Amino acid sequence: MFFNIHICLIGLIVLMSISIMLSVIWMYYIYYNMSIIVEWEILSISSNKIVMIMLFDWMSLSFMSFVLMISSLVIFYSSEYMHGDKSIDRFIILVLMFVLSMMLLIISPNLISILLGWDGLGLVSYLLVIYYQNVKSYNAGMLTALSNRIGDVALLMAIAWMLNYGSWNYIYYLNDFFNKTIEMKIIGSLIILAAMTKSAQIPFSAWLPAAMAAPTPVSALVHSSTLVTAGVYLLIRFNDLIMACGISNFMLLMGCLTMFMAGVGANFEFDLKKIIALSTLSQLGLMMSILSMGMPDLAFFHLLTHALFKALLFMCAGVVIHKMMNSQDIRYMGGLIKHMPLTAVCFHVSNLALCGMPFLAGFYSKDLILEMVCMSNGNVFSFLLYFLSTGLTVCYTLRLIYYSMIGDYNSWSFHPLSDEDWVMSKSMIVLVLMAVIGGSVISWMILSCPLIICLPWYFKLLTLNVSLVGGYMGYEISKLSIGFNLYSLKFNQLSSYMGSMWFMPYLSTSWGLIFYPLYIGRSMFECIDQGWSEEFGCEGLKSTLSYDAHIIQFWQNNDLKIYLISFVIWFILLMFLIIL
Repeated sequence: MFFNIHICLIGLIVLMSISIMLSVIWMYYIYYNMSIIVEWEILSISSNKIVMIMLFDWMSLSFMSFVLMISSLVIFYSSEYMHGDKSIDRFIILVLMFVLSMMLLIISPNLISILLGWDGLGLVSYLLVIYYQNVKSYNAGMLTALSNRIGDVALLMAIAWMLNYGSWNYIYYLNDFFNKTIEMKIIGSLIILAAMTKSAQIPFSAWLPAAMAAPTPVSALVHSSTLVTAGVYLLIRFNDLIMACGISNFMLLMGCLTMFMAGVGANFEFDLKKIIALSTLSQLGLMMSILSMGMPDLAFFHLLTHALFKALLFMCAGVVIHKMMNSQDIRYMGGLIKHMPLTAVCFHVSNLALCGMPFLAGFYSKDLILEMVCMSNGNVFSFLLYFLSTGLTVCYTLRLIYYSMIGDYNSWSFHPLSDEDWVMSKSMIVLVLMAVIGGSVISWMILSCPLIICLPWYFKLLTLNVSLVGGYMGYEISKLSIGFNLYSLKFNQLSSYMGSMWFMPYLSTSWGLIFYPLYIGRSMFECIDQGWSEEFGCEGLKSTLSYDAHIIQFWQNNDLKIYLISFVIWFILLMFLIIL
């Protein structure tokens, strides 16, 4: 076990050192507005060359530094969380492969190398989701892998359509995005489909809460800065294409609906990790919707700040689950602030940053996004969904805090609740500092020109009022939901619909819309692949040849009379043919 902790400590030092170095280079690049494209010739055969192209600008360098920082803390955190696991070395290797795939995706301006990182994320995420080998993990892993395969196919088709331009380096064709050719519209639609599957937008949202079957350190990495943010990052790079192709209104609708659906579903959920997963889904909807309004820098700003407090939130949840003997039901928690004060402080800081508490990390990006929404020319429906989702975020956050930290202690008396795991606590303390100061530092770096947004007082106070109303509703729902669940059949029906993400998990599995396609596919497989094609193909040919060989073998194994009769018959036929 000492060896495993030693390896995790080395990983922490190496990855954190690279992250700090990239942070310094990022500041230099953004100050001088620099971008560097590196071409590495991997192989050359005659006139054919295999070239790897890497794009280094302030966006890729900053994102890589954040991913490496969070992954280093997650690996260090895992040394204590996965203490009893005999195959922790395999777990660390999978996490490093996951980070490497994300690095490849971030620095690639080429669709082929993007596909390598994209598929690497999908494959390693499947391996991590099924890490705990049971039926639930297997089902969740299959749902995750198959949902992401839709996006992989869309990216492959986009690569095929990029052949119209002679190269897969999309960065060379940014000026051609505004020509609105049919090829560019098709490529833009396929890129949006790929990003929607990876970032779990409606109707591909079911896999995100299901992926909670993975270990909690994986969830902290996946839901903060790697897998689910890959689609958002891809759309940030292709934002000019999306705005030029006229698909932005569809993206705005899907992002707002995803944000609203996840916010409502989290208020009916009692699984601690699923509540945090639904909050991730809500924030992804916010990023996708603000992207569709033509503000990629603002979406990237929220992507970075969200990575800080969401990784911290999952780490705190992991400590709570660890101490509650792997129980994730918040109804069996309560009063944890008395037993785990350090974890409770970190948990509250991350939740307040998620709600947009002033001067924490989430405030600088969320408040700016909502003010830009107030200034935009969007319709009333999207405007209402934005602010309703903001209120719902505060609502489910206060509900989660009440159930787990503040309410009555509902667990067994012999639970060993304490903050004695200092390895996990050190990782959380670093992220607490980043969640407090990270938003302001990133805003000073990215938003170089100070701007003043002048809005009417009712728009300025709208975010604060919505948050206060949402917090009050979350507190009241926390006290009343038990009675509703017991005595109201209609509330149970509503809870079943809202809490199951509008029945999307049922529609995404064999119980839903894909039952008949799967049934037809199985029938065709049994009738054609294992039926007629086998009869007239390999199996039929094999049986015919086997029968003939058996007859010939029978002749060969008998006496001379068979050969004499055969010789006479062939001789007569030959003479008959000669005479004719």
